[in-house]
Amino acid sequence: MIPPTRDHITGLVLAGGLGRRMGGVDKGLSRLGDEPLVAHILRRLAPQVGPLIINANQNHDIYAGFGRPVIGDRIEGYAGPLAGLEAGLAACTTPYLVTAPCDSPFLPADLVSRLAESLTAHKASIAVARTGDQLHPVFCLIRTDELPDLQAFVNAGGRRMEAWLKRLRWVPCPFDDCPDAFANINTPDELRAHQAGDTAR
Repeated sequence: MIPPTRDHITGLVLAGGLGRRMGGVDKGLSRLGDEPLVAHILRRLAPQVGPLIINANQNHDIYAGFGRPVIGDRIEGYAGPLAGLEAGLAACTTPYLVTAPCDSPFLPADLVSRLAESLTAHKASIAVARTGDQLHPVFCLIRTDELPDLQAFVNAGGRRMEAWLKRLRWVPCPFDDCPDAFANINTPDELRAHQAGDTAR
């Protein structure tokens, strides 16, 4: 099998959280350097995918200003990344969806191609980034026909990505050569620590 090309993959930026550890502010709109975090993600992810959409549950008008469709969770109660993934899969018009969180502005330039190669080589339905022993479930490439299983899982009360993975044929994709690319920014202190030039990575 040949790995899917970018035209067959929709990108989904997950920006639907409440930003509790960021002091309750909308994390994707927090500024790193001269731009909001979400702008860094969009710039890095856009060349790797075809369509690109944003999952957000507040400030829709601001997110729409980045020129991409904005979708909210369809599951009530800020149910976490799986709710954003469910909304993204439901809106997706391509055979594959790749996700990235709004708080990891240094994501690899070859994230999608490497995930696609792993998924295809192992005939899996989802490939998940891994560095060392650390999985990064919010960096994943998934076949969109897994939407019904995800819906069944969340409708039964499931909320943890790792628990849902166990239901699927999934494969970890190693990124041990670039562990810093998955650094995320969860707190004001972390945001301040990454100011002053880190966006050049």
